[in-house]
Amino acid sequence: MTSKERMLRALAREKPDRLPVSIHQWQQYHLDTYLGGMDPLAASKHCGLDASIQYFEAMGQFWIPDAEKYLVSTLEWREAVEIVQDDPNDKLLNHTITTPGGQLTYKTGGNRTTTWITEYLIKRHEDVALIEKYMPLAKLNQQAIAAEYDRVGDAGILRGFVWGDQAGCWQHACCLMAEEQLIMECHDHPDWVHRLLRTLLARKLCFIEESLVGAKFDLIETGGGAGSDTVISPKLHREFCLPYDRQIHDALHHAGHRTTYHTCGGMMHILDLIVENGTDASETLAPPGVGGNITQPEKVRAVFGGKVAMIGGMDQFNILTSGTKEEIRAETQRLFEGYGKNGGYICSASDHFFETQVENLKAFAEAARECIY
Repeated sequence: MTSKERMLRALAREKPDRLPVSIHQWQQYHLDTYLGGMDPLAASKHCGLDASIQYFEAMGQFWIPDAEKYLVSTLEWREAVEIVQDDPNDKLLNHTITTPGGQLTYKTGGNRTTTWITEYLIKRHEDVALIEKYMPLAKLNQQAIAAEYDRVGDAGILRGFVWGDQAGCWQHACCLMAEEQLIMECHDHPDWVHRLLRTLLARKLCFIEESLVGAKFDLIETGGGAGSDTVISPKLHREFCLPYDRQIHDALHHAGHRTTYHTCGGMMHILDLIVENGTDASETLAPPGVGGNITQPEKVRAVFGGKVAMIGGMDQFNILTSGTKEEIRAETQRLFEGYGKNGGYICSASDHFFETQVENLKAFAEAARECIY
């Protein structure tokens, strides 16, 4: 089997020839520091991994390093960036958005690995009206997507996002208002929270219709870490995530795409809700060492088996980065037995890594090749 065939077979909840093995998004810092500036596809091939290539293009993800390069402005949503501190290892930016109805501001910090929010955009309930009326929507270049899809070829799959700072509506909202404050708003002003979520949903559905119908992606990422059960309760997830996630998945399926629902924290208490939201796959299966709560993969398989494919599971810090080759091999085998012995599983690093030696990535790939169906 080719890597693409192997991964697509797993996403169809079937058994490929052997365990597919990949990572969750190559980071430019790691590529530059450890792989001589290779691009993600070349790095995957060099390490012997089945390629899972993420396509980025002006989709609003604030957390991408140098995210300010991808900002979208219009005549009615003009975003100006003041560089407070230009050190690439400790960058500070002030953002001012000018609309016909008033101004919005937010602040970000950043370094060579990521970007973070230091002041949130929504400060008053009335601010949502400006988002409703004026927030612009990016549109993808389908010719560029097709060219990248063809370049990846049989080496693996091409992944895309739903527009926004995060793909899911709740998770996107948590990039506009601090999670703690938004959780309190769910109790104090739930109607206002739903108004914000509906506003974001409308734009995401429009993005799917305008940019993803006919786009050559193998998998579209939805959700986000703020919906994890280590952030919000299953009760809040059911009310403020599930209805919106389900509509996004329905729209993506109508557009002909497979989906993967991203929860890069705890998920053991929302497994049934993930099945209910209609996704095709679930990631990142994070263990406790990286902020998740999965200790027994077979318990996840018992709920997901035959319904939802699984992606992730490898502790990218304590095992993949700091572990020996023997520990990497043993953990890969444990994950295969726990998640993947009946198929429907792509073994992957649970999330981003930055200081992992290339030899450890090669050992990971080699260990997976020993897991034969």
